[in-house]
Amino acid sequence: MHSRIHCPTLRDKVTDARTAAAHIQDGTNLFISGFTSGYPKLVPKELVRRARGGEQFKINLFAGASTGESVDGILAEAGVVAMRRPYMSDKTMRRRINDNLIRFKDDHLSMLAGQVRAGNWGAVDVAIVEAVAITEDGNLIPTMSVGNTPTYVKKASKVIIEITREPEDLFGLHDIFIPEDPPYRMPIPIYRAGDRIGKPFIDMDPGRVVAILFSEEEDCCTVFTEPDQAARRIAEHILHFVRHEIKRKRLPASLPWQSGVGDVANAVLGGFLEDDFYHDLDIYSEVLQDSVLDLIDMGTVRVASGSAMTLSYKGRQRFFNELYRYRDKIVLRPVEISNSPEVIRRLGVIAINTAIEVDIYGHVNSTHVMGSQLMNGIGGSGDFLRNGALTFIVTPSTAKDGKISAIVPMVSHVDHNEHSVDIIVTEYGLVDTRPLTPRQVAEQVITRCAHPDYRDILWDYYQRAVHTNGGHEPHDLHEVFAMHERFLRTGSMRKDS
Repeated sequence: MHSRIHCPTLRDKVTDARTAAAHIQDGTNLFISGFTSGYPKLVPKELVRRARGGEQFKINLFAGASTGESVDGILAEAGVVAMRRPYMSDKTMRRRINDNLIRFKDDHLSMLAGQVRAGNWGAVDVAIVEAVAITEDGNLIPTMSVGNTPTYVKKASKVIIEITREPEDLFGLHDIFIPEDPPYRMPIPIYRAGDRIGKPFIDMDPGRVVAILFSEEEDCCTVFTEPDQAARRIAEHILHFVRHEIKRKRLPASLPWQSGVGDVANAVLGGFLEDDFYHDLDIYSEVLQDSVLDLIDMGTVRVASGSAMTLSYKGRQRFFNELYRYRDKIVLRPVEISNSPEVIRRLGVIAINTAIEVDIYGHVNSTHVMGSQLMNGIGGSGDFLRNGALTFIVTPSTAKDGKISAIVPMVSHVDHNEHSVDIIVTEYGLVDTRPLTPRQVAEQVITRCAHPDYRDILWDYYQRAVHTNGGHEPHDLHEVFAMHERFLRTGSMRKDS
């Protein structure tokens, strides 16, 4: 593993986790690599060991996005996190945030790195980053995620590096570019999804490196399940609609696609494999999954750009075994580039993102259950929804075995307002809101997207709001959250519960 350190002056920085973790004390602002993958694992375990040994300390933890149980989970359980920012998806971290034991601030992912460079998050005391190697000049070759690591390394007073056993052949996969900051910033010169504009490594000042560790740990790989019937039906609606728009020349066939992680994303990508209409596709997204490898192998995808790869165990082995093929088709970038509103709008991305609930006028709640309980975070959904050429918000029509309707009179928390949403899709149907007035949106969302068990309830609410209050977007403020209140009281949104 020492051969991974090609910079001679850094070889004497190799140490153990206890020595490295000593640089992290009470009140440290700790910035870590990782964006669903590529997060450090040894130092977090050592911090947990110290806490369980009786040491009292708290850190402020900043990442690129979710990191998994081996970071967020164990640190939250040990009680050492004072604040977490931004997106996370760990159940233990979620529970402690909702119990107000950990402070949490959500952010649009495209904005994070610029905020750090501006000093708005405070001092970058320590950065811990995972890498596959260090170059002769002391620069970093990242793993399978980039996230915000280039900015964290640039701004950190101290840098700790965990070198993994992932192959050095990952060199060449990454395109590291830090844009200019205001004022008078120049454009980000990406004009096609596969354009490379930066370096294949992360610039690093070797003088800031205080510790290097060798890690045998692997990322917790995602276990992908087959999309259920609702996800497949949602995918069918989307693919049919886009095919229709392309045939009528209202949408160019060459626009790149973005989709979040999960069943619907996998169903849409799987649909590309089964439909000869879609070919020579580009993907410009945040996270790339196993299905992207399938599409590359089939010749359906020309290039896939993202900020990280989240693969199953089989997917990882397949990817590493055939890096020579995939390296020319995949580009991993900093998240401020993969999610850049400027680039998304220039490329004309077709974006698909998931909601917890959608109201009858098209406002979207992506983050909070029943308005109060944080689920994950807004992630990059706002970056793509507000700037994509065509944007879909998708959700199964119900949750909790039908006890919760995902279509409601008014969302209990607003992440995206009606002006950011083009098309709403559930397994029952699709509504293109772009040519519709708010009242027309409400009528079509109720009849096309809501589950049949809830259509009468929603239609009754809407009609009474129209006749009682009228207005541009009729609402009855006395009853607008009646469905939510009924669930909290009885365990179901249905009236007969």
